[in-house]
Amino acid sequence: MLAIELISNSIPPVHTSDSMQKVLDRMIEFRVRHMPIVNEEQFLGLIAEDDFIGETDYQIPIGSLGLSLINPYVLEHQHIYDVMRLFYEQQLTIIPVLSVTKNYMGMISINSMIGYFAKLTSSAEPGGIIVLEIGNKDNSLAHMAQIVESDNAQVLSSYIRTFPDSTRMEVTLKVNKQDISNITATFLRYGYDIKATFNHADHDDGSKDRYDSLMNYLNI
Repeated sequence: MLAIELISNSIPPVHTSDSMQKVLDRMIEFRVRHMPIVNEEQFLGLIAEDDFIGETDYQIPIGSLGLSLINPYVLEHQHIYDVMRLFYEQQLTIIPVLSVTKNYMGMISINSMIGYFAKLTSSAEPGGIIVLEIGNKDNSLAHMAQIVESDNAQVLSSYIRTFPDSTRMEVTLKVNKQDISNITATFLRYGYDIKATFNHADHDDGSKDRYDSLMNYLNI
């Protein structure tokens, strides 16, 4: 997916003639801490709520403030992973999207990014999660998928977590089965280290059994 596909037009940009109060109201309305300042189609930079610290007259236009504008953006054809990296590195709540000619096209909000990531990782789909710890040289997604498919299941999503100064990595698999006992048994048989598993059964912490035991005791 490209950046242009996640553009949201529901949050309008602000202009240098807008008052501090208007900008703050818009930040509160859309639950963001940054807003793009645009002059027609020209992107001037991002204004952050921290730029208003120490200001007392909220009716003055933001163009008259001594703003420490930051200028992060992505181009329309950049991959969504570039957007995710920029959100993380700059700790932003919105990212402007510019055309190849550097004209402002719209923005991607952190909420849109979270929604996309949820779809990317199949978070809303029912199923089980298996977290494996493997050596860097043993990272064969094809073999892992083959193990999952051997139990008539499929890998819905996967991602890798690496560790500094380590030859080990963590692989998380989301599969379309809630009962993953056979799959985990096969992983163990092939020598994989299973760090954690999560499925529907994990939501039962035994409280119902304890409640039933208490009721039986009280009925004695």
